[in-house]
Amino acid sequence: MKKRPMLPFGYKLMASYLLMALIPVMIIGYYAYTTSVQSIREQAASSIEGTLQQTKENVMYRLQLLSRTTDQLYWDYALQRDLRLRNNGWAIYNATIKSVEPKLLNAVNLTPHRALLRLYITNEQYPEMYALQPEGTDPLTRMETYELLHLSRIEDKYWYKELPEVRADEVDERLYWTQIEEDRNVGNLSILRKMYDLQFREQIGVMRVVTKIDQLLDGVHYEKFGDSSSVLVLDNANEVIHASSPMTDAFPRLKPFQSEWEEGNLVVKAELPNVGWTLVGLVPNEQLEKQIGKVKMMTILICIGSFIMLAVISLIVARFLTVRITKIIHSLNSFREGRFNKRIQYSGNDEFLQIAEAFNEMGGYINTLIKEVYVVQMEKKGAELKALQAQINPHFLYNTLSSISRLGKLGEIEKLDQMVMGLAKFYRLTLNNGKMIIPAQLEIEQVQAYMAIQKIKYGSRLEVFYDIGAEVYGYNTVKLILQPFIENVLEHALYQLRIQIKVSAHVRNGMLDFRIVDDGIGMKRETLRQIWSNDQTRIGYGIRNVDERIKLHYGTDYGVVIGSIYGGGTTVNITVPLNMKEESA
Repeated sequence: MKKRPMLPFGYKLMASYLLMALIPVMIIGYYAYTTSVQSIREQAASSIEGTLQQTKENVMYRLQLLSRTTDQLYWDYALQRDLRLRNNGWAIYNATIKSVEPKLLNAVNLTPHRALLRLYITNEQYPEMYALQPEGTDPLTRMETYELLHLSRIEDKYWYKELPEVRADEVDERLYWTQIEEDRNVGNLSILRKMYDLQFREQIGVMRVVTKIDQLLDGVHYEKFGDSSSVLVLDNANEVIHASSPMTDAFPRLKPFQSEWEEGNLVVKAELPNVGWTLVGLVPNEQLEKQIGKVKMMTILICIGSFIMLAVISLIVARFLTVRITKIIHSLNSFREGRFNKRIQYSGNDEFLQIAEAFNEMGGYINTLIKEVYVVQMEKKGAELKALQAQINPHFLYNTLSSISRLGKLGEIEKLDQMVMGLAKFYRLTLNNGKMIIPAQLEIEQVQAYMAIQKIKYGSRLEVFYDIGAEVYGYNTVKLILQPFIENVLEHALYQLRIQIKVSAHVRNGMLDFRIVDDGIGMKRETLRQIWSNDQTRIGYGIRNVDERIKLHYGTDYGVVIGSIYGGGTTVNITVPLNMKEESA
């Protein structure tokens, strides 16, 4: 297999430092740029909204001046009294000359720009005052500024019928801003307002004030928003009624507002109440991009400068660390070649000093550790494991052969045959080709073979119960962990005519749990202490050996736990981890 070329650690360290420097710089740069752009856009939008709001207030002020024209007549009680005059020609003529005409003239003169006031009255005994003009002609082209007409002229007009009705005892103070008759074609706006005799709460006429939309919107200029911006005024039908833009033909009047006009622009809108108009400011994004471009260039320059500075620092740090790591590598190579007298000379005061000191100490003791800790200890553990089997098996074999001999002398041929077959099965399972790890099923079968032999020996004095969960058969265990405890029960716990032993095996709490419970004499606390004491060479040797073997194989979380009450029996709990058969083959 072809060996891949080695990439020096210094290069990797340098690359990692550059990457760690590049990522934060890019993130911070991106964040700074987007934040700045967002701030510029928000400031621009805020400035444009402020300008649009000022424009709106200017238009609303002009509309308010027009509404004052109607207020001048609406709240004039003397005018209302004069308009009630009937059946008195001289009084009506005198009121017309001295009251009605001057008041109409004064009211229309309140407006700061050209306007026409038409008063339609219900009292047809008053003479009409108006100028003849072809239908469809702009009324504001005439010299007259006011007209007095009979209400009957407009009673059949659609726009008069559309004025809201109120109850007979109520008055309608509202103003209605609209475009009627020729207004839309000639660019005019009309204000309609019903006029009442407030004393008797009866309608006595309708006022109509006509003015030019362009004069009302004279203060709406695109220059306030930028040289390339546009300002539109839309009516309640979303059609353009006024446009201020450097592109004079881009927004034709009385054409619906097009959504594509918003593309590439910052769009700001403001509603004009009462008239139902909308102010729309269109500021091209290019106008904003000028400032954004400066921010972008400044951000790029700062990011490049920061990265270069961090790259230089990273190079210095990487080289500093690489030199020290190289020293350690050279020393390790010497160890690999068997030269354990190699030492690292380091004069710093950091983690590398700790590594150097630890390395030097390791070199001084490595031979001792290999001999005393590794070889000697492993040989000792191997001897202890073999000693256990050598200690258990001869003792049991001697007792069993003695029992077979007695059965032969007594002529118990059938029992003798059963004991011989049981002994053969027991040793076959015990030896198991020298394997120390066996399936849990074989460990249980070995105990059953052992108990079958002891059952022949003790007869009715011994009762055995098994509680084996089917789930345990799928796991492995260290062998010879159950039989020593059964043997211990029969040797030390049998003090009456009979004894009961229960052997159980289940999976509990993620472990393989074996339990041996007997109703024998039990053990005193002192006996339990002696069993677990390493000073004792005889008492509890087999128990300690089983516990030690389990811990050697699986760790200190597993092993043997004994609970006993003197005169009340003993419970032995043996736990091993869940090792599948195929994992420990």
